[in-house]
Amino acid sequence: MDSNVALILIIASILVITPHLSRLLQLPTAPIEIVLGSLLAPLGFIVIGEDQGNVYFDLMAQVGFLYLMFLAGLEVNVKEILNASRDYFIAAILFITVMVLLAIFMGYVLFGFDTIVTAALPLISIGLLATLSKEYGKSQEWVKMAFYIGAIAEVLSITAITVMEVWVAVGLGHELLLRMLYLVAYLAAVVGGYYLLRIVFWWNPEFKTKLMPTGDGKDQDFRLAIGIFFGMVVVMKLLHLELAFGAFIAGLFISTFFHHKRELEHKMSSFGFGFLVPIFFIHVGASFDYGYFLLAIGTALEIFVVMMVARLLASLILHRLIGVRHSVLTALSLSMPLTLLVAAATIGFDKGILKEIPYYGIILASLLEVILSMIAIKVIARRR
Repeated sequence: MDSNVALILIIASILVITPHLSRLLQLPTAPIEIVLGSLLAPLGFIVIGEDQGNVYFDLMAQVGFLYLMFLAGLEVNVKEILNASRDYFIAAILFITVMVLLAIFMGYVLFGFDTIVTAALPLISIGLLATLSKEYGKSQEWVKMAFYIGAIAEVLSITAITVMEVWVAVGLGHELLLRMLYLVAYLAAVVGGYYLLRIVFWWNPEFKTKLMPTGDGKDQDFRLAIGIFFGMVVVMKLLHLELAFGAFIAGLFISTFFHHKRELEHKMSSFGFGFLVPIFFIHVGASFDYGYFLLAIGTALEIFVVMMVARLLASLILHRLIGVRHSVLTALSLSMPLTLLVAAATIGFDKGILKEIPYYGIILASLLEVILSMIAIKVIARRR
């Protein structure tokens, strides 16, 4: 049988059985898909990499990751963030500041990690928050707080990744300055576009309905959303910036200006979590090389401990606003920067700055964080 056909059948089988395993094991689907991918790859059932002829699987996984970031953007309500109380904003900034300082201090001073590993410790990505929101509901106080903090931290984290990527490639020079100017210009254009469209839709509210009719039978809303998604990704590609950020902004755009299409979010979510996103999680699990497991497990546990402790200690700032239980859940939900950790590790490894053991240590730590954090959230969320 052709290897691509066999791979399709295996992935299809995983997609079908994962929900049943999730109910049986009382676990979210994401860690199950990661574990299945990591178990099947060493057995030869799943092969990744262009050199193995499975470029389509890699491409679909990349699209799945970008779509996950798009879904995360869909979950964020910009108006709620802008209208949030001063206490929430101060708490979010303090959480991020304390978490960054603790992570850098513990990583660099206590554990002696190198620059790339230390820089990766405070990264926050809200991509996996979309899966938590789907499972526990966006009305949960800890989910709302995690999205609020995560939306701010995501911008800062992607900025840090952009700086790291250029710094590793060309050093501190005019290329780094140029790339940062691109990022600032893009953010300025996004903010300017937001206020411009608010004015346009305020003067012409029927324009929204024309773009996304309420009773349309041609899936015009879904087509427009997908067009915006790929359009923003292409813009980021042309600017040589992080593609995930463009996908996230596309989701923000849809949730902000087309919130009247409540069924659209259900359409986008079902398509993503039923197809594209699981492929990404399977690919993440399959990408781990077990040959480095014993060598990297010590480093991975150190990275895991630093990242978890930094976030849990920083979450003490939130307890007056949302209580201790919700603060812990917020910290755990912000402890899964899977893709940004992988991106940071890949940048250092590809440029020869990061050796194999710390590289696979970061990869393994990122997997441990997703699996253990989701299990911990499941246990704590059950208790009232």
